[in-house]
Amino acid sequence: MALFYGYGYRYFDPTYLLVLIGVVLSLLASAKVKSTFAKYSNVRSMSGYTGAQAAQRILQNAGIYDVTVQHISGNLTDHYDPRSKVLRLSDSVYGSTSVAAIGVAAHECGHAIQHNKGYAPLKFRTTLVPVANFGATLSWPLIIIGIFLGGAQPLITLGILLFSAAVLFQLVTLPVEFNASNRAVKILAGSGILAENEVEKTRKVLSAAALTYVAAAAASILQLLRLIILFGGRRNRD
Repeated sequence: MALFYGYGYRYFDPTYLLVLIGVVLSLLASAKVKSTFAKYSNVRSMSGYTGAQAAQRILQNAGIYDVTVQHISGNLTDHYDPRSKVLRLSDSVYGSTSVAAIGVAAHECGHAIQHNKGYAPLKFRTTLVPVANFGATLSWPLIIIGIFLGGAQPLITLGILLFSAAVLFQLVTLPVEFNASNRAVKILAGSGILAENEVEKTRKVLSAAALTYVAAAAASILQLLRLIILFGGRRNRD
Protein backbone atom coordinates (compact mmCIF):
# COMPACT_ATOMS: atom_id res chain seq x y z
CA MET A 1 0.00 0.00 0.00
CA ALA A 2 1.52 3.27 -1.13
CA LEU A 3 0.29 5.32 1.84
CA PHE A 4 2.15 3.13 4.30
CA TYR A 5 5.13 2.41 2.10
CA GLY A 6 8.19 2.34 4.29
CA TYR A 7 6.18 1.18 7.30
CA GLY A 8 5.07 -2.16 5.91
CA TYR A 9 5.30 -4.05 2.65
CA ARG A 10 5.01 -2.23 -0.64
CA TYR A 11 2.50 -4.51 -2.33
CA PHE A 12 0.81 -6.14 0.65
CA ASP A 13 0.40 -4.90 4.18
CA PRO A 14 -0.09 -7.98 6.40
CA THR A 15 -1.40 -5.83 9.25
CA TYR A 16 -4.61 -5.47 7.26
CA LEU A 17 -5.40 -8.95 8.57
CA LEU A 18 -5.88 -7.39 12.00
CA VAL A 19 -8.42 -4.94 10.59
CA LEU A 20 -10.16 -7.76 8.71
CA ILE A 21 -10.47 -9.83 11.88
CA GLY A 22 -12.01 -6.85 13.67
CA VAL A 23 -14.51 -6.28 10.84
CA VAL A 24 -15.52 -9.95 10.79
CA LEU A 25 -16.01 -10.02 14.57
CA SER A 26 -18.16 -6.88 14.43
CA LEU A 27 -20.30 -8.22 11.58
CA LEU A 28 -20.83 -11.56 13.33
CA ALA A 29 -21.78 -9.87 16.60
CA SER A 30 -24.17 -7.49 14.83
CA ALA A 31 -25.84 -10.35 12.96
CA LYS A 32 -26.17 -12.34 16.20
CA VAL A 33 -27.86 -9.57 18.16
CA LYS A 34 -30.22 -8.73 15.30
CA SER A 35 -31.29 -12.33 14.77
CA THR A 36 -31.69 -13.01 18.51
CA PHE A 37 -33.66 -9.82 19.11
CA ALA A 38 -35.87 -10.54 16.08
CA LYS A 39 -36.54 -14.07 17.33
CA TYR A 40 -37.63 -13.06 20.82
CA SER A 41 -39.43 -9.94 19.61
CA ASN A 42 -42.08 -12.39 18.43
CA VAL A 43 -42.51 -13.86 21.92
CA ARG A 44 -45.14 -11.89 23.85
CA SER A 45 -44.62 -11.67 27.59
CA MET A 46 -47.32 -13.25 29.74
CA SER A 47 -47.50 -10.12 31.89
CA GLY A 48 -48.39 -7.96 28.89
CA TYR A 49 -46.04 -5.18 30.00
CA THR A 50 -44.65 -2.95 27.29
CA GLY A 51 -41.00 -1.98 27.39
CA ALA A 52 -41.95 1.47 28.67
CA GLN A 53 -44.25 0.09 31.38
CA ALA A 54 -41.62 -2.39 32.53
CA ALA A 55 -39.04 0.41 32.72
CA GLN A 56 -41.37 2.58 34.80
CA ARG A 57 -42.04 -0.24 37.23
CA ILE A 58 -38.36 -1.16 37.57
CA LEU A 59 -37.38 2.46 38.24
CA GLN A 60 -40.14 2.89 40.82
CA ASN A 61 -39.21 -0.36 42.57
CA ALA A 62 -35.62 0.91 42.73
CA GLY A 63 -36.81 4.16 44.32
CA ILE A 64 -35.83 6.24 41.29
CA TYR A 65 -38.41 8.91 40.53
CA ASP A 66 -36.34 11.56 38.76
CA VAL A 67 -35.69 9.54 35.58
CA THR A 68 -38.17 9.93 32.73
CA VAL A 69 -38.88 7.29 30.09
CA GLN A 70 -39.18 8.63 26.56
CA HIS A 71 -39.65 7.22 23.08
CA ILE A 72 -36.90 7.62 20.49
CA SER A 73 -37.07 6.72 16.81
CA GLY A 74 -34.93 4.00 15.30
CA ASN A 75 -34.23 0.35 15.94
CA LEU A 76 -32.16 -0.65 18.99
CA THR A 77 -31.21 2.96 19.59
CA ASP A 78 -32.11 2.55 23.27
CA HIS A 79 -29.91 4.31 25.80
CA TYR A 80 -29.83 6.04 29.17
CA ASP A 81 -28.64 9.65 29.27
CA PRO A 82 -27.14 10.34 32.72
CA ARG A 83 -26.84 14.07 32.06
CA SER A 84 -30.57 14.67 31.57
CA LYS A 85 -31.68 11.55 33.47
CA VAL A 86 -33.73 10.31 30.54
CA LEU A 87 -34.18 6.70 29.54
CA ARG A 88 -34.91 6.54 25.82
CA LEU A 89 -36.50 3.45 24.28
CA SER A 90 -36.64 2.77 20.54
CA ASP A 91 -39.55 1.91 18.26
CA SER A 92 -39.06 -1.82 18.73
CA VAL A 93 -38.91 -1.56 22.53
CA TYR A 94 -41.05 1.30 23.86
CA GLY A 95 -44.50 -0.05 22.99
CA SER A 96 -43.66 -3.71 22.46
CA THR A 97 -44.81 -6.42 24.88
CA SER A 98 -42.17 -8.92 23.80
CA VAL A 99 -39.65 -10.52 26.17
CA ALA A 100 -36.90 -9.01 24.01
CA ALA A 101 -38.25 -5.49 24.43
CA ILE A 102 -38.68 -5.88 28.18
CA GLY A 103 -35.12 -7.21 28.46
CA VAL A 104 -33.66 -4.22 26.62
CA ALA A 105 -35.74 -1.81 28.69
CA ALA A 106 -34.55 -3.51 31.89
CA HIS A 107 -30.95 -3.26 30.69
CA GLU A 108 -31.27 0.50 30.25
CA CYS A 109 -32.86 0.70 33.69
CA GLY A 110 -29.72 -1.08 34.89
CA HIS A 111 -27.72 1.95 33.74
CA ALA A 112 -30.10 4.32 35.54
CA ILE A 113 -29.64 2.28 38.71
CA GLN A 114 -25.87 2.37 38.24
CA HIS A 115 -26.05 6.14 37.98
CA ASN A 116 -28.28 6.40 41.03
CA LYS A 117 -25.91 4.27 43.12
CA GLY A 118 -22.74 5.96 41.88
CA TYR A 119 -21.37 2.84 40.17
CA ALA A 120 -17.65 3.60 39.76
CA PRO A 121 -17.07 2.18 36.23
CA LEU A 122 -20.01 4.20 34.91
CA LYS A 123 -18.66 7.38 36.51
CA PHE A 124 -15.24 6.67 34.98
CA ARG A 125 -16.75 6.03 31.55
CA THR A 126 -18.76 9.27 31.74
CA THR A 127 -15.56 11.14 32.58
CA LEU A 128 -13.84 9.55 29.58
CA VAL A 129 -16.53 10.55 27.06
CA PRO A 130 -15.08 13.97 26.04
CA VAL A 131 -11.53 12.56 25.96
CA ALA A 132 -12.60 9.58 23.88
CA ASN A 133 -14.59 11.75 21.45
CA PHE A 134 -11.64 14.12 21.09
CA GLY A 135 -9.29 11.21 20.49
CA ALA A 136 -11.57 9.51 17.97
CA THR A 137 -11.98 12.77 16.03
CA LEU A 138 -8.33 13.85 15.82
CA SER A 139 -6.32 10.62 15.94
CA TRP A 140 -6.55 9.65 12.27
CA PRO A 141 -6.12 13.18 10.85
CA LEU A 142 -2.94 13.57 12.91
CA ILE A 143 -1.60 10.19 11.77
CA ILE A 144 -2.35 10.90 8.11
CA ILE A 145 -0.86 14.40 8.29
CA GLY A 146 2.22 12.94 9.93
CA ILE A 147 2.59 10.44 7.11
CA PHE A 148 2.25 13.05 4.36
CA LEU A 149 4.80 15.24 6.10
CA GLY A 150 7.35 12.53 5.46
CA GLY A 151 6.83 10.53 8.61
CA ALA A 152 6.54 13.24 11.26
CA GLN A 153 6.84 10.89 14.22
CA PRO A 154 5.61 13.32 16.92
CA LEU A 155 2.30 13.82 15.08
CA ILE A 156 1.91 10.11 14.43
CA THR A 157 2.69 9.24 18.04
CA LEU A 158 0.20 11.83 19.28
CA GLY A 159 -2.42 10.37 16.95
CA ILE A 160 -1.81 6.88 18.32
CA LEU A 161 -2.07 8.15 21.91
CA LEU A 162 -5.37 9.86 21.13
CA PHE A 163 -6.65 6.70 19.48
CA SER A 164 -5.64 4.83 22.64
CA ALA A 165 -8.06 7.01 24.61
CA ALA A 166 -10.91 5.81 22.39
CA VAL A 167 -9.79 2.21 22.91
CA LEU A 168 -9.73 2.73 26.68
CA PHE A 169 -13.32 3.96 26.51
CA GLN A 170 -14.32 0.76 24.71
CA LEU A 171 -12.66 -1.34 27.41
CA VAL A 172 -14.29 0.57 30.28
CA THR A 173 -17.65 0.13 28.54
CA LEU A 174 -17.47 -3.65 28.94
CA PRO A 175 -17.95 -3.94 32.73
CA VAL A 176 -20.60 -1.18 32.60
CA GLU A 177 -22.67 -3.09 30.03
CA PHE A 178 -22.17 -6.50 31.63
CA ASN A 179 -23.21 -5.14 35.02
CA ALA A 180 -26.33 -3.49 33.58
CA SER A 181 -27.37 -6.77 31.97
CA ASN A 182 -26.77 -8.72 35.17
CA ARG A 183 -28.87 -6.22 37.09
CA ALA A 184 -31.61 -6.49 34.47
CA VAL A 185 -31.79 -10.29 34.65
CA LYS A 186 -31.88 -10.29 38.46
CA ILE A 187 -34.59 -7.62 38.54
CA LEU A 188 -36.75 -9.39 35.98
CA ALA A 189 -36.34 -12.71 37.77
CA GLY A 190 -37.42 -11.27 41.11
CA SER A 191 -40.07 -8.72 40.14
CA GLY A 192 -42.65 -10.88 38.45
CA ILE A 193 -42.49 -8.85 35.26
CA LEU A 194 -41.36 -11.97 33.42
CA ALA A 195 -41.89 -15.65 34.17
CA GLU A 196 -38.87 -17.85 34.85
CA ASN A 197 -38.79 -19.33 31.34
CA GLU A 198 -39.15 -15.83 29.86
CA VAL A 199 -36.19 -14.54 31.85
CA GLU A 200 -33.97 -17.13 30.19
CA LYS A 201 -35.05 -15.88 26.76
CA THR A 202 -34.29 -12.32 27.81
CA ARG A 203 -30.87 -13.45 29.04
CA LYS A 204 -30.13 -14.73 25.53
CA VAL A 205 -31.04 -11.34 24.03
CA LEU A 206 -28.81 -9.45 26.46
CA SER A 207 -25.94 -11.92 26.02
CA ALA A 208 -26.11 -11.41 22.25
CA ALA A 209 -26.12 -7.64 22.75
CA ALA A 210 -23.05 -7.92 24.98
CA LEU A 211 -21.16 -9.55 22.12
CA THR A 212 -21.39 -6.32 20.13
CA TYR A 213 -19.47 -4.46 22.84
CA VAL A 214 -16.88 -7.23 23.04
CA ALA A 215 -16.47 -7.18 19.26
CA ALA A 216 -16.16 -3.38 19.20
CA ALA A 217 -13.48 -3.48 21.90
CA ALA A 218 -11.62 -6.27 20.11
CA ALA A 219 -11.74 -4.39 16.79
CA SER A 220 -10.39 -1.24 18.44
CA ILE A 221 -7.57 -3.15 20.13
CA LEU A 222 -6.61 -4.82 16.86
CA GLN A 223 -6.58 -1.46 15.08
CA LEU A 224 -4.40 0.01 17.82
CA LEU A 225 -2.05 -2.97 17.57
CA ARG A 226 -1.82 -2.39 13.82
CA LEU A 227 -0.89 1.27 14.35
CA ILE A 228 1.79 0.32 16.85
CA ILE A 229 3.21 -2.31 14.49
CA LEU A 230 3.25 0.11 11.54
CA PHE A 231 4.53 3.21 13.29
CA GLY A 232 5.67 2.38 16.80
CA GLY A 233 9.17 1.36 15.87
CA ARG A 234 9.76 4.00 13.21
CA ARG A 235 12.01 6.13 15.42
CA ASN A 236 14.20 3.17 16.21
CA ARG A 237 14.47 2.24 12.54
CA ASP A 238 15.47 5.79 11.72
